[in-house]
Order: sequence, then C-alpha cells, then structure tokens
Amino acid sequence: MILLVDDDLAVRTSLQLLLKQAGYATRAVPGPAEALAAVRAEVPRLIVLDMNFSATTSGADGLALLARLKALAPAVPVVLLTGWGSIALAVAGMKAGAAEFITKPWQNEALLQTIATTLQLHASAAGASPAGRAALDKQFAFSNIVGDDPRLLAVLRQVGQVAATDASVLIEGESGTGKELIAEALHQNSQRRGQPFVKVNLGGISSSLFESEMFGHRRGAFTDARADRVGRFELANGGTIFLDEIGELELASQVKLLRVLQDRTYEVLGDSRPRRLDLRVVAATNKNLAELVAQGRFREDLFYRLNLITLRLPALRERPADIPALARHFVAQLQAAYQRPGLRLGPAAAHWLQEQPLPGNIRELKNLVERTVLTTPHSELTPADFQAPAGASPARAASPAALPAPGSMTLEALEEQVIRQSVAHYQGNLSRVARALGLSRGALYRRLDKFGIPYSE
Repeated sequence: MILLVDDDLAVRTSLQLLLKQAGYATRAVPGPAEALAAVRAEVPRLIVLDMNFSATTSGADGLALLARLKALAPAVPVVLLTGWGSIALAVAGMKAGAAEFITKPWQNEALLQTIATTLQLHASAAGASPAGRAALDKQFAFSNIVGDDPRLLAVLRQVGQVAATDASVLIEGESGTGKELIAEALHQNSQRRGQPFVKVNLGGISSSLFESEMFGHRRGAFTDARADRVGRFELANGGTIFLDEIGELELASQVKLLRVLQDRTYEVLGDSRPRRLDLRVVAATNKNLAELVAQGRFREDLFYRLNLITLRLPALRERPADIPALARHFVAQLQAAYQRPGLRLGPAAAHWLQEQPLPGNIRELKNLVERTVLTTPHSELTPADFQAPAGASPARAASPAALPAPGSMTLEALEEQVIRQSVAHYQGNLSRVARALGLSRGALYRRLDKFGIPYSE
C-alpha cells in the first residue's frame, strides 16, 4: 500500500486514480493526524507526502510530519510533493530523510518512474547480501573492471543493486579512478543496455554553448546556426546520459540542467515545442560537491536531484593489492597492440608498482605501463625498466623539443603534436596540461576533441 498525504482533495483523487491505473494499492488521507494513524494501522510500502497543510505555506508542518513519520516507520521511503518555488524546502526534506521529491504540477510519467525507482531501491537494499567477485561476475557484466579489493567490491555491489532502476547516480572519486567505467557498467547492466550511452564532458562546454550542445538548435536560431543540430539529450533519449565533471558546470547552466532533470522536458533552441525525455542520468565528479554547495558554487537543489544514489570510488592507493592485476591487464592489452606476445610483468616489477604512490590512479598506472613497454626491448618487465628515464626510447631519434623543418608540418599539426606530448608528459593530468599550455580547461577540451586525443578514464 502507498500512503498519500495531501490536504487537497483534487490532488488526492488524481494521485489515487493514477496509481491505481499503474497497479498500486493506495490509501489517501488529508492531514498529519490521519497520516500517523494510518501508519500505525498498516505500515505502507511508500509515503507520498505534501509539504504544506496550512495557509502559511512555510512547510514547517510538512517537515514536522516527516520527522514523526520517519520516527514511527524509519524504513519506509518518503517522496515529497512540493511546488517549484519551494525547492529549498524539498532540499531540507531530503536532508531530513526523504528519498526523493517531486514538484507540482507533476508529469505523470516522471512521478510513476520516481515511485517505481524508489520502491526498487528500497527492495534491493532490504534484500542485499555480500557477494564475492566471482559471484558478482556471474550475475553482472563487470568484465572491464579489474580488481577484487573489498572497497571496489562494495561499489560493484551497489552498481548491481541500482543498475536495473532509473535512479540518478552520482559517482565521486579522484581523477583516474575509473568513474567512466562504472557509469558504463551501470548502463550495461540496466534495461537500457541496448539504447545509447552518451558521454558529455561538462568541463569542456562553456555557458554560452550549453543549450546548443545539450538541447540542440534549429537553423537560424542564432548567428552562425547554419544547420540543425541534435543535442546530447536527444541523442541519449531512451538510454543513459553520462555527465562527467559535473562540478565544473557554471551556475547559469546548472539552472537549465535542473529543470530538465526535474521535468524530463526540454526545448530545442529556435523551436518552442517542448520535448519529452526518457533517460537515465549518471553524473561524475572529482570534486566535493557538498563543499561547493556550501561555498555557493553549486546549486543545492541540483545536488540533491543528482545524488539519489552516490557511489564513491576508492583511490588506487587505497587498494594497492589490485595494482598487479591492473598492470597485468594493461600488459595483456599491449601484447596485441604492439605485437609482442611474449610481453609479461615480472614479479619484482609487480611488487615495485605496489610501492608507488600513483597519485594519478589507474590512468597514471596505465600510462606508466605503456610508456615502459614502448621504451624497453625486454619481454619481462623489471623495476629497472619502469625506472628508466622517460626519454630513453630508442625510437626517438630527435629531441621532442626540436622544431620541424620549415614546410614539413602545418601549424595545426604542430599544435596537435605539442598537446599530445604534454598529455603524455603530465600523465593525463589535464589541469596541469592546461596550465602548462596557457589554456583554460574548456579550451583544452575543445582541442582534445578536435584532434581526437583521448582523455576519458
């Protein structure tokens, strides 16, 4: 049974009819006293709770009732109903233990999806039991993720629990920890696996281009809009959109993103017809969004909209036992790439790698292994091979700093070469690359995309 609590008879009637058509049993009550009595009589599966029961519309009575309901039935998820103008109130409710919030007027499909997702998550959490790596691999598609450290396995269990739902997921972790792989695992283990998985690096999209990139535009919508453009949201429709580096998004763009995530509708620039979205949103950041919220640099309402489920990836130094397996995985990939079937990681080298700090995490380890393979003729990699100077490659006849002969290379090709060398030199740390080249992060990302230089984790 789903308990509906709202003092408006029309709202209660509409919700009851909608949920009945969706196959849910419901009970509707008008106020706090009736809600508490209903929970005491029968513990519901879920509570849909309005935030105002008086003319003041302060929400204080709704928050007070939420606290009493959570004290009475702490395991029952609560979904809040609130007007768009009182999003701050909904955020306060999320802090007080609510599972999600829906704004009035609601979209029926979005409301039903929220209820279904919340119920699925609650059921998964209640029935969860620890599973080892072998058991997880039998049940889910995790072949691209290497390691069996308990911290990593805890994340994979969470992925398995929430993948089948449409819950928004926020992936936190340092640069290079594999956030994109986790996002792909969420998609591949979901019911949307046959639909698009669209990756968007928000750090490379300026505020002025955000609407065009994300929503698309019609020809003539603005100066230089010479042709129609399909936005990233439309490309991802039916599937999953991965919003990487969400912490880099400017405040003006955060407002536009929030409205899309809330209403699941958007408008193409130059076309006022609203369009519906059916997709799963996964976001990732290497920043502490809670701190950014406290500093006023990230919207609190967007933060709570994104982090219904939060996955925190451990740094590589927190799971050093996985380093040899990861290194062997990269060596196996390079055997085929460089046609060196006898290539292998020696035990001494594996032990040496475990002792390294590797602040760049998995990305740094991968770059270190590949650079070593390129610079050594040995089939069995030793610590000495990894410790050899980076410039010791016999394949490099000329100094990287040497300029090409006049007429042998275009300025654009020279720019690409310098960027590639800088990315390799700084082991994929794009912040350092941008500073070294005197570019903003956005400008660097645009050049990486232009030249097809990979920068994903």
